[in-house]
Amino acid sequence: MKRFIILLVLTWATQFNSYAQGSSSPAPILISAHRGNTGRAPENTLATYKDALKVGVDYIEIDVRTTLDGKLVILHDGTLNRTTNAEGPLKNKRFAELSELSAGKGFIEFDKERIPTLEEVCQLISRWNFWHKKKTYIYVDCKDVAPAHLVETLVKYKLAYDSYFYGNDSFLLSLKQVLPQARLMPSLRNKEEIQPKIASLHPAAFDASFLSLTQEMVDEIHSKNIRVFTDLLGPLDTETNYKKAAKLGVDLIQTDKPKLVLETLHH
Repeated sequence: MKRFIILLVLTWATQFNSYAQGSSSPAPILISAHRGNTGRAPENTLATYKDALKVGVDYIEIDVRTTLDGKLVILHDGTLNRTTNAEGPLKNKRFAELSELSAGKGFIEFDKERIPTLEEVCQLISRWNFWHKKKTYIYVDCKDVAPAHLVETLVKYKLAYDSYFYGNDSFLLSLKQVLPQARLMPSLRNKEEIQPKIASLHPAAFDASFLSLTQEMVDEIHSKNIRVFTDLLGPLDTETNYKKAAKLGVDLIQTDKPKLVLETLHH
């Protein structure tokens, strides 16, 4: 009996130690689908956002712009030329005109995709979050938008407080006036910008240049209770760099290949 009790205590101690070690391990790296990209549908369309949700990303990056008549829509470029079947600056078009265009240029099977509104994207993600345990939020690239209108829409769909906002520093300051709890995410090009941007913006995260990141930088940012996000796009979007980012302790990778990041780091 005594031997049994000793064995039981030793087993419990081993299990507790394993649990303690596991609980102190770093959180899994987060993934943001750049423009919703998964490689299977046109960028910044509802089709690719739906696919990104199914992949299981943590954030979907969107680019918000404003039409001539004040509608908030999603398009990366300032002009329609590259991704639609029209030309010219988006800001000179009324929403009724834009709603007739195809946003699936170069994708025959997606020629009926339209430029989505911010409201449509929020509806899609809000519905997904209602039905699924794993939640997805928005990495909002504020290209050309008034803070009040943007915040109003995100608050309506309960996405304002868990999403991150990227833009130039002056815009982020104005956004903070409208939504003091906003998770600001300014760009960070080098180590020298860390302290000035913390002092002026009080960011929740930095969108840091991957090529400039060092272990010292990541540790310094984390010591301020700020997250480190980085873009791995184009030639940087590789398995080697995913592993390097994870080793540095980066909190989020923005990528055009979310499924590959998941397969590389989460399996």
